[in-house]
Formats: sequence, structure tokens, C-alpha cells
Amino acid sequence: MFAAARHSVLRQARTHLRLSQPSALPQYSALARLLSTLAVLEQKDGKLINTSLAAVSAGQKLGGSVTAFLAGSGVKAVADEAAKVKGIEKIIYVENGAYDKGLPENYAPLLVENIKKGGFTHVLASHSAFGKNIMPRVAALLDTQQLSDVTEIQSEDTFVRPIYAGNAILTVQSTDDIKIITVRGTGFPTPETEGGSAAVEEGADPKAECQTEWVSEDLAKSDRPDLSSAEKVVSGGRGLKSKEEFDRLMPPLADALGAAIGASRAAVDSGFADNSLQVGQTGKNVAPQLYLCAGISGAIQHLAGMKDSKVIAAINKDGDAPIFQVADVGLVGDLFEKVPELTEKLKAQ
Repeated sequence: MFAAARHSVLRQARTHLRLSQPSALPQYSALARLLSTLAVLEQKDGKLINTSLAAVSAGQKLGGSVTAFLAGSGVKAVADEAAKVKGIEKIIYVENGAYDKGLPENYAPLLVENIKKGGFTHVLASHSAFGKNIMPRVAALLDTQQLSDVTEIQSEDTFVRPIYAGNAILTVQSTDDIKIITVRGTGFPTPETEGGSAAVEEGADPKAECQTEWVSEDLAKSDRPDLSSAEKVVSGGRGLKSKEEFDRLMPPLADALGAAIGASRAAVDSGFADNSLQVGQTGKNVAPQLYLCAGISGAIQHLAGMKDSKVIAAINKDGDAPIFQVADVGLVGDLFEKVPELTEKLKAQ
């Protein structure tokens, strides 16, 4: 009843804002107080995935209260940790090992149960494998559309997202009562993980039947920083010519910088690097302080995944390569000479 009443008030408020005088912006703050956001967080093996906190930052831009959601085994400890994140008013957790792997067949009904119970107007998750796997099913169960890969929030019903591999930016307005959104992690800063004091409470568990069984996973392990959240990334492309040259040149450069290693799709498709290292439209989105790439021409699909980097440096023998149009620093030369030379100079420092 409360949820239905809130949505009715929101509809009336939106109508008033659109039909009244152009100076209706001051009333937006009053509308914002009626909003209620559920930020779906990720956890793995009892540890909070910090990149999923982008949903909290995005929720803060909407205004209103932000509640976080977590589910899995031993998740109470993760909820207590997340309670320290600034910007979260409440944590809802569900203790059940059936949700550890984030299978959409049972995780989506779990979310829908708690969305309806809490009367949330916006449900946000990171545009990660987890979010892309679960949120479309949540939207279908709620009979609402999903807004994917949002990079900017203009108001409670207006959002910005890239299309055509980032070559065009779309501003979309949604009239759905409940808005299901995935947000690009690089588009919203990670909130402070200390200083918060959110209340922690147990959520509803419908214990929906799951027709899918998790069998196993085979993950590439590395002592280097995680590619998605690293502050420095070195990335190699097809110009490296072989896996042997990729392995000879890129790891020493990454070690000298304390950076994560990435690769273009062309390098991955050619077998130079593992698929988990792919940066771009069909890979990972990164926004490090430094993105240093060698042998990458700069196809639009690759640029879509790294164009938000603070400083982009490129090494390529083709001075007309598209990558130089977006690079802050460019070096035209043979990467088989320049990369080892750069690595030695970095080690000397």
C-alpha cells in the first residue's frame, strides 16, 4: 500500500514539474525526498566488490535515501563492512548460500521480493557481468524497461548512456514507476568506504527454485592489480605480432609501473592474451589514471572501453593511427625498441 501511494505521488509530482512554469527546478529537491533507491552490491567469497559501489554514488545523485542490498553465505559480515560506506542509509542482507554465484533464476525473484517490500523507485546495479546477468530478468518480472550502461543522471527520470560503441550519446526519459538501471562504474566515483553508519537488517527470502546448477569456474589468477579498478593499465594490441612478444614486452612494463595488463580484442582474438584482459566495447571498461597502450591502432570498439582514462599514452609506428587522436601523449616509433627502452628507464627510477 505504501509503495503504491509513493508511486502515485511521484507520478503527480512529475506531471506538475513538466506542466508548470519553466522555473520549476527548485521543486525538484522536494521530489527527490520522495525517491528511494536500492543499490545492488556484489560480494565474492565474503568480500565486498568495491567496483559495485558505483551504484551507491549514482543513487546519491538521484537524491532521496539509498539502501544497499547483499545476498550470499556469510554475508552479514560483508553487510557490516558495507555499512561503513558513506551515502548508504540502510543495508538489507539475505543469508543464503544459494545466492553466492548470482544465478539470475533465483537471484532475480529475491530482488523483486525485496523491491516490492521496500517500495523502491529506482534499482541500480553496476554494469558488470553480475549486473548484466541479473537486472534484465528483474526488469521483466516487474514488467518495466531496463536502462543499461548509464553514465550520467540528469534527474529522477532522465538518464544519459552511450550508444553505437560510444560514438553517440543518448539522453532517455523513463516514465516507469520503478526504474531498473545498470550504471557504468567509470562514470561514477567510488564513495568513501569509511565514515558511514548504515543500519543493517535482514531482508525477505522467497527461496525461489533455481533450474540452473553452478558447476565450476576457471579464472585467470594474477598478483597484479585488478584490471577493472587499477589506477594504471598497460595494454597491448595486434602490433605485438605474437603471444611470445606480448609476454616478453608487456609484463615487464606493467611490473615497472605497478600496472594491470590489458589487451585489445584483436590481440585476444589472435591468441596473444587471455579473454579476461580484453578492454573495449565487448570487454572491460577501464578509467585508470594512466592508460599506456602499445601496438593498438584505436578502433572505436576499443576506445569505448578506455576513453574515460585520465591520461592516455600511446606507442605506435603509424603516425596516422586513430589512437593518436585521443591520446594525451603519443610516441611514433617501433614498439619493439621503444617499449624495452621505456621499461628500463622506469626500472632505473
